[in-house]
Amino acid sequence: MNNFDSKKYPIFAKFLNQLAKDLTNFYYSKLNRTFKISNKLKGKGYDPVTTSDKAFEKFIRSKIKKKFPNHQVIGEEFGHKKSNSEFTWVIDPIDGTRSFVIGNPTWSNLISLNYKGFPILGLANFPVLRKYYLNLTDKAAYVVENGKKRKIKVNKKATFNNVKVSAAFHGSLSLDKQKKIPQILKLMQFPCSDALSYSHLAEGRLDIVIQCSNKIWDIHPLIPIIKAAGGYLTTWDNKDAIKAGNILVSSNKTIHNKFLKLLKPVS
Repeated sequence: MNNFDSKKYPIFAKFLNQLAKDLTNFYYSKLNRTFKISNKLKGKGYDPVTTSDKAFEKFIRSKIKKKFPNHQVIGEEFGHKKSNSEFTWVIDPIDGTRSFVIGNPTWSNLISLNYKGFPILGLANFPVLRKYYLNLTDKAAYVVENGKKRKIKVNKKATFNNVKVSAAFHGSLSLDKQKKIPQILKLMQFPCSDALSYSHLAEGRLDIVIQCSNKIWDIHPLIPIIKAAGGYLTTWDNKDAIKAGNILVSSNKTIHNKFLKLLKPVS
C-alpha cells in the first residue's frame, strides 16, 4: 500500500460517504432534467458526453477542493490538476454515459482516492438506484441502500462449473478475435452494466466480469472496493489492473487463473 497510514482511512471514508449522499441530492435537485449531448469522437465512432457529466465533475472537484485543497485531481472531462501532494482523486463523473442518455438507471459516479498512484479508497454511487458501494479500509467494503449499510463479500465458493459471467467488449474486440475465445462467448450469460457489474461481483451476485478498454477513471474507483470484498483483478495479460485497459475481475484465484488462460488468444 506504499506506506499509507491506515489510521487515516476514516477521514477519507467519511468524506466519500457524505459525498455519495451529496451527489444523489445534487442529481435530483439540479440535473434530473433535459441535458445536451455531444459526441467526443465526431464521426469516428460514438463516445457521448453530456452537460450532466461536466456538471457532476465540477461539483465533485469543488467538494474535494474545499476539503483537501492541496490534493491532485484527475477527471475524465477536465483533466489533471497537479500539485506536490501524494494523494490524487480520480473521477468518472458519469460511468455509463450511454445508459444515462437513454434513461437506463445503471449509470454511476465513480471516485477513487489514490496514494502514491495506488487506489486505496473507492466510491461507486448510483443515484437513480439510490445505493452506493464503498470500502472503508483495505479489508472492509459495504453497500449502502435506502440508508442501510451492509458489508459485502465476493462469492468465494464459485467454481468453473457454476460460474456467473458478465462481459462486454464495447466494440474493442473484432468478430475475428471473438471467434478465438468461443468458451468465453458461451459463458457470457449475464448483461454487463459497467460499474454495476463490478459492484455486483463485489457483493457476490456475479463471479466474473470481463471488459475492454477501461480508462483509469473507469477502474481505479472499483479496485479498492473489489479487493476489500475479497476479489481478484488484473488485465487480461495478468498485469496490475491499475494500468487499466482490458480487465478481468474474479471472485476467487482459481477461476481467475482459468479465465486468464481462456483469454490468452486475445490478450
